[in-house]
Amino acid sequence: MLGGLAVGETRIHGLLEGEDVMRTAAAMRALGAEVVREADGTWRVHGRGIGGLAEPGDVIDLGNSGTGARLLMGLVATSPITVFMTGDPSLRGRPMARVATPLGLFGARFVSRDGGRMPLAVIGARSPVPIVYRLPVASAQVKSAVLLAGLNTPGETSVIEAEPTRDHTELMLRHFGVDMRLDKLDDGATQVTVVGQPEITGRVVRVPGDPSSIAFPLVAALTVPGSAVTIQNVGLNPRRIGLIDTLREMGADIAVSAARVEAGEPVGDIVARAGRLSGVEVPRSRVPSMIDEFPILAVAASVARGRTVMRGLAELRVKESDRLAAVARGLQACGVKTETAGDDLTVHGVDGPPPGGGMIETNLDHRIAMAFLVMGLAARAPVTIDDAQPIDTSFPGFVALMRQLGANMAMSPAT
Repeated sequence: MLGGLAVGETRIHGLLEGEDVMRTAAAMRALGAEVVREADGTWRVHGRGIGGLAEPGDVIDLGNSGTGARLLMGLVATSPITVFMTGDPSLRGRPMARVATPLGLFGARFVSRDGGRMPLAVIGARSPVPIVYRLPVASAQVKSAVLLAGLNTPGETSVIEAEPTRDHTELMLRHFGVDMRLDKLDDGATQVTVVGQPEITGRVVRVPGDPSSIAFPLVAALTVPGSAVTIQNVGLNPRRIGLIDTLREMGADIAVSAARVEAGEPVGDIVARAGRLSGVEVPRSRVPSMIDEFPILAVAASVARGRTVMRGLAELRVKESDRLAAVARGLQACGVKTETAGDDLTVHGVDGPPPGGGMIETNLDHRIAMAFLVMGLAARAPVTIDDAQPIDTSFPGFVALMRQLGANMAMSPAT
């Protein structure tokens, strides 16, 4: 997206070519950017410049990408164009009002289904005004959407967050040369400010491995006796490694080496070895740093000794599926006792291989699908998922990769 706003060429190495990213690339093409994949896997983006986005000639389909949809809403909200957006059945059921509300303060208008759901139309502001917006709940997606809208708005646009959320957008904005700052407020909150209407130029971007994706082979190695895995070039942003911190508290053998910084992001290599895990309590304050990793953490908790309590998981209920309910149902189907109280989940570990044998309804959710396939590797009986197709949303080649590591995963025509 930032390459599409830059002047000149942006070259991207190591891009995760999942469906979400491919949908986003197609969206940027529809908005007038040139986006090309080279034979060696490098991607070239020739941007339109700030304020230069073109009005698409057709509806933009974001598939299953909630992040792509919400960030795109911010990107176009302050351009004088109208953009029609939709997605797959899962995305069309997800609420977008939390993003539309602050973007409306810039002067953008939205027409949508009840609850701000897709399909929707974004009618961009012709004369956007800068805003200061305090996040009512922690959300990196809402923060990023507001900051992106601020790029084509004169003056300074600010987002205030009471607790830190993922800061990939801020780091990438700096990498592209955008003038921005962070200020600590008297109440302890952080105010993130971007100076609008800069002229940004293309950059070279090397994408580190996604912590949410590496979570699956990582937990597989920790929970299958005798296993070890080395994962190179992993993003180790402190606001994204809540899962690693939690697994270490559980006693996991995880080592980091070759630490470095690339495009503003801390990066390193990870070595994980199987061993005995113990249950822990995951504090509510850690949720923003590992919101996508709770399904696979629940799998690790199922093999641990004692109980693991995960608090403050309300956000899981509005992901690709109600992940809180899906995780609880899936674990119970595999013989693991769970308790749900409000937005808290307790998993009673069996101190070894869980029974397994369950049939898991994925509800078009890629992380539920991958988490329970990993559980099947650690369980005494195979675990079956009803639909593997959504996995390509974020992790194309997941099954092939896991097979290379020694996993026994069999695909039937129905999956």
